[in-house]
Amino acid sequence: MLGAAVLAAGALSAVLPAASATAAECAAAWNGSAAYNGGASVSYNGHNWSARWWTQNETPGSAEVWTDQGACGGGTSGPGCSAPNWTAGQWYAVGSVVRYTDGKYYIAVHENPGYDPVISNWYWDPYACDGPTDPGPSDPPDPGGFVVSEAQFNQMFPGRNSFYTYAGLTSAMAAFPAFANTGSDTVKKQEAAAFLANVSHETGGLVYIVEQNTANYPHYCDAGRPYGCPAGTAAYYGRGPIQLSWNFNYKAAGDALGIDLLGNPWLVERDAAVAWKTGLWYWMTQNGPGTMTGHNAMVNGRGFGETIRSINGSLECDGRNPAQVQSRVNAYQRFTQLLGVPAGGDLTC
Repeated sequence: MLGAAVLAAGALSAVLPAASATAAECAAAWNGSAAYNGGASVSYNGHNWSARWWTQNETPGSAEVWTDQGACGGGTSGPGCSAPNWTAGQWYAVGSVVRYTDGKYYIAVHENPGYDPVISNWYWDPYACDGPTDPGPSDPPDPGGFVVSEAQFNQMFPGRNSFYTYAGLTSAMAAFPAFANTGSDTVKKQEAAAFLANVSHETGGLVYIVEQNTANYPHYCDAGRPYGCPAGTAAYYGRGPIQLSWNFNYKAAGDALGIDLLGNPWLVERDAAVAWKTGLWYWMTQNGPGTMTGHNAMVNGRGFGETIRSINGSLECDGRNPAQVQSRVNAYQRFTQLLGVPAGGDLTC
């Protein structure tokens, strides 16, 4: 058998480079996020490379710091074949190659703080041992047309209460077809991010269904309204993704949605679709302390700051509570980054 193997190799010598039979073993794969000292060895695109001096995020073959040491592993072992495992929360520079939990490889095409490669298609492309592969389509659109996929929603709210379902949100959207469906794809994603960022702030990351300060509960009944507070004077506390409160807001939301929320405000904390509908109702139709709805602020280019004013401007804007404003802005920037769109200007109020 050994003789046959030698004969076969000799027969192929006319068409295969001699180096392929004697290629060196590949060094550890180059990682764009790693720092290398002079003399360090890495493999990239089927070759070994040696660093001439300290380097980070300089691709072998396109930067003077790297010296080509020749083919390795027969020229078939690119960086993906021995790439490190992907780690959530670790910063990845452009060009970083990782091995995902499904055993496949991905390359960072935009720097990111450890976003999931199978969710954040704007940040990662699939990668083969011999180089990038066709990335294929982005996240498939939700059947209801929502610009945020369920996987992205789950990444935005990793610790969310199971009450706040993605299905409940997309079901509620049928009552407000213009939500995240107006203007360019960028504007649609910015609006979705703005709504969800405010929601995240109001609910502690979709954790809280009802207002936590029970001492406030008796304060939300405006008994001077002709319809009063039929569910009880302490029944109209904050609930749902926008923390709907006050008897007059429950009355207005219920009338708009065709649901008796004045008489049964508990529906907002028991039915996910109803909860999401109240949040979207406020976002799409109410100016609050501001001059326009959250929806109009985003689709008309007024910026995320105007949405804060519409939701809680009387308590947070104009320097009243900058820490709360910044909390909302931080969430908005995270979500726009995840969706692959710019945050835009006028972020604060």
